[in-house]
Amino acid sequence: MSAAKFSPGSVVATPGVLEAFGASGESPLTFLQRHLAGDWGDVDEHDRNENELSLQHGWRILSAYTLSSGVKFWVITEADRSATTFLLPDEY
Repeated sequence: MSAAKFSPGSVVATPGVLEAFGASGESPLTFLQRHLAGDWGDVDEHDRNENELSLQHGWRILSAYTLSSGVKFWVITEADRSATTFLLPDEY
């Protein structure tokens, strides 16, 4: 795995996404590592470019992933890098 490109701050998760991880048997750590390494997952080219700019300018970073169960979720790191949140899109 590539080195982290930024600090996640405190890592938190909503009850809904924790339930989805429990049902899929997958580990949030795998996706946190991808997020921190700059693998933004299932985002479009615009969001991918925004994330790259966010690394340079200290803006919010958003990754989108899909669990093996088909559940989509987001990982968002705040602009000030104080926190990274795992959540379902409908929990935003």
